[in-house]
Amino acid sequence: MHYPNGKKNNHTYQTLSSTRRSQGFSNRGMTLEEDINATNTYYRDRNKAIVHKKPTPVQIVNVHYPKRSAAVITEGYFKQPSTTDYNGVYRNKHIDFEAKETKNKTRFPLANIHEHQVRHMKSVTKHGGICFLIIRFSNFGETFYMPAEVFFPYWDEQLNGGKKSISYETIVEKGYPIPFHYQARVHYLAVIDQLYF
Repeated sequence: MHYPNGKKNNHTYQTLSSTRRSQGFSNRGMTLEEDINATNTYYRDRNKAIVHKKPTPVQIVNVHYPKRSAAVITEGYFKQPSTTDYNGVYRNKHIDFEAKETKNKTRFPLANIHEHQVRHMKSVTKHGGICFLIIRFSNFGETFYMPAEVFFPYWDEQLNGGKKSISYETIVEKGYPIPFHYQARVHYLAVIDQLYF
């Protein structure tokens, strides 16, 4: 496992399993999106970074009015494919990331990411932005930061007939654990600070 200071953790898989139990699940019941949104609010309130969730553009087609005071959308379509979930600015750098949560205990399915999102991430990276994925294994309560540059080879390999997922062990080895804090629940800036600043 890589830690933000660049040192490698030599724990075995068995040690990681026992670590999971001892970590506790202080944020159990919260979704990854809720945790990131709370973290981003904390960052903005303390003037650390400006990061927002991108709204998904939807075309409303049909609305039902069961009461005069209530409207129910009964039909709508996505106007266009969205890019990544979040973007913003931190320490004069554009940051852009996709957040995914999986209940799978052994792997992260690449079907969770879409081709247009990867194209967007490659473009951001090419132009010098900080781009990454936040992956949470919800059964373990573990959240990882995976740089886009590390993710791309796995994506490209599956397009050429390779594996359709990234193993949990690979994410532990090549990703960076994101520390949990009471207010910054998904404290990804701590990883960015170590990797880029």
